Amino acid sequence: MKRRILVVEDDAHLADGLRINLELEGYDPVLAGTAEAGLDLWRRGGVELILLDVMLPGMDGFEFCRLVRREGDRVPILFLTARGGNRDRIRGLDEGGDDYITKPFELQELLARIKSILRRLDWFRGTEAPETLRIGRAEVNLRAYQATTPDGVIDLKEKEAMILRLLREHAGEPVDRETILDRVWGFGAYPTTRTVDNFILALRKIVEEDPRNPRHILTVHGVGYRLVTGPRGAGDRQGA
Repeated sequence: MKRRILVVEDDAHLADGLRINLELEGYDPVLAGTAEAGLDLWRRGGVELILLDVMLPGMDGFEFCRLVRREGDRVPILFLTARGGNRDRIRGLDEGGDDYITKPFELQELLARIKSILRRLDWFRGTEAPETLRIGRAEVNLRAYQATTPDGVIDLKEKEAMILRLLREHAGEPVDRETILDRVWGFGAYPTTRTVDNFILALRKIVEEDPRNPRHILTVHGVGYRLVTGPRGAGDRQGA
């Protein structure tokens, strides 16, 4: 079954060119010239990826993305924009976007990014691994993007859940920051591994009894991070 890609782009010439090339790649593209029309197509279901222009007439791409995320849909969103400033790029990702490419772009790069996003989506949706994971004081449901703690239920960001999924796949082993960036973000959506460190700090506040002295998400100095599961981390304090 062909994977449906929603293209929300007000430049009819560009949108039609994308449609043709996506069809040649074996996808099922559907086009919308406004955010409102795009939302209507998205709500009909079946969309596995959204290519979203930022500068749209009426509602812009950032607001479109915000509405999709507010309704609880984690469908991957790749922003297309002529605005290449770092602030706009970071804003798009903060709104819940998965990647960002600046016009004019090379078609092969766009297609490679699409494949990378869908690969990560398939990996995260994989059915072989259990849905829940016990880490310290938290019971994490990776499919629901939620962590149940003594303080209540906390909603996880998609990237937080993906980091935990990756660390669990390598439980007890160090995972370097570059691997985390590649598997969770891909294509250097953020320019620095410091981004990974910030997400780890946020996760520690959720799962650790004492985030300053972690026993479950441990730092492996000069490498990256290592996950120790279970309620007490098996007493493992090395590399905290």
